[in-house]
Amino acid sequence: MKIHFIGIGGIGLSALAKFLVNDGHEISGSDIKQTEITDDLALNFGAKITIPHHPDAVVGVDRVIYSAVVRPNNVEYKRAKELGIELLSRKESLKSILGDKEVYAVGGAHGKSTTSAMLSSIIPKSNALIGAISKEFGSNVRHYNNNRVVFEADESDESFLNSNPHLAIVTNVEPEHMEYYEYNEERFYNAYRNFLNLAKIRVINGEDEFLSTLDIDAIRLYPSKDIKDIEFTLVSGEPYTKFSLKDFGEFKVFGFGYHIAVDASLAIMGALEMGESIEDIRLNLLNYKGIKKRFDIVQNYEDSVVIDDYGHHPTEIKATIDSLKIYKDLRGLNRLQVIWQPHKYSRTIDNLDGFVKCFDGVDELVILKIWSAGEIEVDIDLKGAFSRYKLYMADSVTKKDGVVQVIKDGNIITEYHEGLTVAFGAGDITYQIRGEI
Repeated sequence: MKIHFIGIGGIGLSALAKFLVNDGHEISGSDIKQTEITDDLALNFGAKITIPHHPDAVVGVDRVIYSAVVRPNNVEYKRAKELGIELLSRKESLKSILGDKEVYAVGGAHGKSTTSAMLSSIIPKSNALIGAISKEFGSNVRHYNNNRVVFEADESDESFLNSNPHLAIVTNVEPEHMEYYEYNEERFYNAYRNFLNLAKIRVINGEDEFLSTLDIDAIRLYPSKDIKDIEFTLVSGEPYTKFSLKDFGEFKVFGFGYHIAVDASLAIMGALEMGESIEDIRLNLLNYKGIKKRFDIVQNYEDSVVIDDYGHHPTEIKATIDSLKIYKDLRGLNRLQVIWQPHKYSRTIDNLDGFVKCFDGVDELVILKIWSAGEIEVDIDLKGAFSRYKLYMADSVTKKDGVVQVIKDGNIITEYHEGLTVAFGAGDITYQIRGEI
């Protein structure tokens, strides 16, 4: 088929596009701006890319798949409707894309990208569809000529219910994306119940507040008693976590933190259920090299390290801050300065108290303008809310010649030449901190 993607530059939709190319389809797509993702699709997957959206882009295609942010007034959506072309949301398209696969789906509020990437490392000849770039294979997609698919399952719009899970791993459950669920917690938790009930095999975090209440047949990880001897170490300046799991012996995995050991343990237990041997798992776990935008070291000098992290929820940020403090001390760096680009007005308002607390212990905090993700602007007094910190309110940051520059009203208001500088956020902060925009 000829399949067109509206919003193809997004990490989730681009993964589906690449996956369908590997299944023999011809793809095209559009987005509002050119990015490294759209360039990769054009160069390596033969996609015809239209920037920005244009109604003629859908002419001659058999199917249109659109991202969750695309509205019916989009010019391509409207044209496809006029032409009678099949229109599917990303959520709807999963039924046909994954319906005949053996899917190993990883869901959860936090850690699902990391756990998915780990699982794809320890089941080495599996297809992979991940919501982040695995550094092991340099993509959010991996292709093999078989039916096995490691899939990062998204709860934000209940699309994980269309993922056809054979194995379901759930890392944790915490109310998020509540605007989609109309702030109905029962509906939110029922979505996770339904996801797990779809799977033949289930692996869950038995100490999660919600998951611990479920009366289902599942393999349960109890981190406080199953994971022992956690140790953090540096290998060529890069972070690794060592730990022992149950009676399976010691494992070593890229990354720092208790949460890294938990994510790896869930992936290990899932792989065991899929028939992988424990010794192969131990060895293949070493192939995991982290994922882009998760504790992603983008500058590694002796006295100045810059890290990019996708964390955009207080729980994620706090866990990473705890790891950063360990990393800073092991590296002998003198300061921890954090740059935060809040993601969505709704998320910022709903979790404001958590955000205020999660940055405890940083030496300086820079807050950028909220990345709206299409939401209507709301006035939030972030300067007042975060007054306990040594605080800079800024418009943007960039990195030049190894120095992070913080910019307000067109002027550099501070610079970071040394120490540990970390950027958090799910917007364009990842390009800012790399000096790419």
